[in-house]
Amino acid sequence: MTIPRRRPRYPGKNPRRFEHKYKEHAGDPETIAKVLASGKTPAGTHVPIMVDEILDVLGPQPGDLAVDCTLGHGGHARHLLARILPGGHLLGLDADPVELPRTGESLRAAGFGPDVCTLCRSNFAGLPAALAARGIDSADIILADLGVSSMQLDTPARGFSTKLPGPLDMRMNPERGVSAAQWLARVSSGKLSAVLSENADEPHAELLGAALAGGHFAQTTDLAGEVRRAIPRLASGEMEQTIRRVFQAVRIEVNEEFAALDALLRTLPLCLRAGGRVAILTFHSGEDRRVKKAFQNANREGVYREIARDVIRASPKERRDNPRSTSAKLRWARRA
Repeated sequence: MTIPRRRPRYPGKNPRRFEHKYKEHAGDPETIAKVLASGKTPAGTHVPIMVDEILDVLGPQPGDLAVDCTLGHGGHARHLLARILPGGHLLGLDADPVELPRTGESLRAAGFGPDVCTLCRSNFAGLPAALAARGIDSADIILADLGVSSMQLDTPARGFSTKLPGPLDMRMNPERGVSAAQWLARVSSGKLSAVLSENADEPHAELLGAALAGGHFAQTTDLAGEVRRAIPRLASGEMEQTIRRVFQAVRIEVNEEFAALDALLRTLPLCLRAGGRVAILTFHSGEDRRVKKAFQNANREGVYREIARDVIRASPKERRDNPRSTSAKLRWARRA
């Protein structure tokens, strides 16, 4: 007789480690309802941000060709597919070799087969090449959500978050480039200070650059601990914000996110049909400034017919229900 393996035990009333949250991973409705009610995202899931606002500015119609430049867990893609069918098609791009196959399986299980949804492993900077490879000259709708997905943040092995110990990696594509740990071990204090300032508006950039540059941090918790030691007098809440900014700044640099965004913004007009719409969701000022300037410049030159006059933010209810939407900013443009 085969004796079933018991689940891992954990101390306390509720599981804290990612791998112990078996009820959340299994999709237990009662547990997930409790997690959502507490303002958190259940482990192994992702809640798409500002869905209604994105659908409103993009106006997807049956028969449209849509591109989701940052497919992630497919949350936005599902809503777009529901609007562009019948007759439409969605091209989903994502550089993450871990999450892309899982999302593909999820979309196929939901009834979105290859006839209506094509997946492509690519960074969004590769949008023109992805379209050309499929014989597509331009799209009706383009969406780019620049946030890190909950699936990536909540998986300790990816090293994006300080919530749980894990290897300090942070690469969207673990098969390419150097990890955050390798980058920090090589970077100079001046370069790191500049990165912290530009990528995260970190007020203690110079002090932290000197303290962290050249350090050897195998785990996410090692880096967080060194930040705490570098500026020990910060209040608890301010300290956590500082740690998040450090992680954000390093992640952006390791993945060359600003360079990829600049490339996308340059080629976007070439990828949109006349009257086509683009929406970009950003999560910090460095990204938003780039999108705002690119849209304004193209609008003045007559490339875009109209652009968002003001940034669009998540509703108060969404910010309460999903705290990860708090920093989100949405901008849109329409091709001339």
